[in-house]
Amino acid sequence: MKKIINTDKAPSAIGPYSQAIKANGFIFVSGQLPVDPASGRFAEGVAAQTKQSLENVKAILTEADCTFNDVVKATVFIKDMDNFSEVNNVYAAYFTKECPARACIEVARLPKDALIEIEVIAICKQ
Repeated sequence: MKKIINTDKAPSAIGPYSQAIKANGFIFVSGQLPVDPASGRFAEGVAAQTKQSLENVKAILTEADCTFNDVVKATVFIKDMDNFSEVNNVYAAYFTKECPARACIEVARLPKDALIEIEVIAICKQ
């Protein structure tokens, strides 16, 4: 059985997908751009965009009764690998113990020309 997870505390999907799907104890959070859900705008700079993407992930996890401690896999899509350290510093503030498995991939372009996009998979309560 699957359940659609949706919250107005994170940006709405900009295409034919859900913010997240909860299925068999897992939650699959779609890639979150650094869009402020209140203004619809991006923050300036990669650190601020990383923080906003993670805040959007947090809002979705919260809606699904999960936390960052429940995340088992994260994928970070980054526009410029030269920003890896700056992204990592912000990321480390959200994942403080028993960090999930992670991939960080440099990409040519992200939707809306974002500097970063982050998706996660978590194991949560039913």
